[in-house]
Amino acid sequence: MKSAKLDLRTKRVLVTGGAGFLGSAVVSALRGRGCTEITVPRRREYDLTRSDAIEALMDRARPEVIFHLAAVVGGIGANRENPGLFFYENAIMGIQLIEAARVHGAEKTIVAGTVCAYPKFAEVPFREDELWEGYPEETNAPYGIAKKALLVQCQAYRQQYGMNAIFLLPVNLYGPRDNFDPASSHVIPALIRKAVEARERGDAEMVVWGDGSATREFLYVDDAAEGIVRAAERYDGAEPVNLGSGEELAIRELAELIAELSGFEGRIAWDTSKPNGQPRRKLDTTRAEREFGFHSSTTFREGLRKTIEWYEHARETVPSEAAIA
Repeated sequence: MKSAKLDLRTKRVLVTGGAGFLGSAVVSALRGRGCTEITVPRRREYDLTRSDAIEALMDRARPEVIFHLAAVVGGIGANRENPGLFFYENAIMGIQLIEAARVHGAEKTIVAGTVCAYPKFAEVPFREDELWEGYPEETNAPYGIAKKALLVQCQAYRQQYGMNAIFLLPVNLYGPRDNFDPASSHVIPALIRKAVEARERGDAEMVVWGDGSATREFLYVDDAAEGIVRAAERYDGAEPVNLGSGEELAIRELAELIAELSGFEGRIAWDTSKPNGQPRRKLDTTRAEREFGFHSSTTFREGLRKTIEWYEHARETVPSEAAIA
C-alpha cells in the first residue's frame, strides 16, 4: 500500500547492523537525506540475542524508526557448518527486537529478510506471493526460515496490535566492504579473492565450487540501501517486497567476468563434488517499483569493478571473521 512520505530527517532512527556491510550503506543513505539522530549499536555493547541488551538499547536510543538489518550470514560453506547458530541467532535477534519495538511504541519498523527464504524450486522469477510454496534450499534453509518467521511476526503484530512493520526481501548483495573471508563469504567476494590471489601467484587455474550452472541475481549494496530507505519513507504494507536488479546470471558467467576484471588469465576449473546451492534465483521486482518507485541503478559490470578496486586497496584491513552485518 502507498502512503504519505515519512520524513526521516525528523526521526530518531535505530539501525541494527549499522556498522556492517549493508547497514553502513543504509546509514550513509539516511545521512544523505539529512538524518542526524541515528543510533548504530555494536555487538560488544549490545548483544541483540539478549533481551536485557535490547531493553538497554531501546532505553538509550528511544527510536521512532527501526531498521533491523543485523544478521549472522555466510555462504554455502558457512551455512552448512553452522545451521543451528544461523537459525537461533537470526531468529532470536529479530523476535526480541520486534517485540521491543512494539512495547516501546516505535512508529515504524523495517525488517530485512533474505532471498534464501524462497522455496528451492520456486518458479522463476520469484514472486512474493509464492514465498510459502515449498521448502528452501537445504544448505541455507535454517537461515532462510529464521528470517521468514520474522515476516510472520510482523504480519501478526500488525493484525493484533496495529504495528507498522514492513518486511523486505533483498537478493544477493555485493559491493565494497563485503566479507571476503573464504570461510564465510558469499559467492562474489569469494570469487574476487580467489581470482586476485590466483593472478598474483601466477596460477594456471582457479578452482570454483559446483558446475557453474546455477544462476543468481545480484544487487549492488548502495542500490539495496536506497531501496530500503525508500521503503521506509513510502511503504506501509503488510506484504513482503522483493529488492533486486531483475537480472539473472549463471555462476559460470560470473566467474568468467570476475576473472576478466581481476586480470586472472588462467583456466577456471569446476569442482563438481561441491554443491551448487539453489538452482536458480531471480526476483520479480515489480512490487518495489509499483509501491515505492525502486529499481537498481548500478550496472553489474560497474558494481563489480568498484568492488574489486575496493578489495585490492583494502586487503590489509579486510575482516577475517564471519560477517555480523
